[in-house]
Amino acid sequence: MKRKDLKLRIEEMDAESIFFVSDFLDITSDKEVSKMLSELEVQEVIKRLAKGIYCKPRVTSFGPLYPPISKIVEAVAQRDHAQVLPSGATAANMLGISVQVTLKYTFITSGSSRVLTVDGTVVTLKRAVPRNFAFKTRLAALIVQALKATGEENVGEEEVSALKRAIDLNEEKEKFRADVQQMPIWMKRIIKPLI
Repeated sequence: MKRKDLKLRIEEMDAESIFFVSDFLDITSDKEVSKMLSELEVQEVIKRLAKGIYCKPRVTSFGPLYPPISKIVEAVAQRDHAQVLPSGATAANMLGISVQVTLKYTFITSGSSRVLTVDGTVVTLKRAVPRNFAFKTRLAALIVQALKATGEENVGEEEVSALKRAIDLNEEKEKFRADVQQMPIWMKRIIKPLI
């Protein structure tokens, strides 16, 4: 009956849902849940993304489709009651400052540092000080992380154009203006003319 309850709950989930062993502890023990999830993975009902992290793939004519890395990281952060932000090349890539395709993703977190390997992709979560999460807008926090990784000397016309596009799409104009005041001086010099 426990196996049937767990499978039914997973069948009722939306495609690309992310879940953890701990989500099913109301059914049975973690050891038993892990065993049942392993069986469902063998049956290709679910996919193990990393230790204790699973998803229900979206079935397409091209094969199974898994959730994006950012969604997986957000789910882990939510479970751990932590904040996360893309950092380094990951943040630069999200803003279009860098078009380098990477097999390594980096996020800062208010939770524990860890390295996850998700379907062959390395995801690093680095613990960061609270001031990194003090911005009112996600865009400002992303820009700071991206520019830190890029470095002042490497910000040229292409990078400025990418930042301008992101700022123009931002709907939280007033909050963003306030956030710019918290940025390092060299970043303010780049961002203020773009507002």
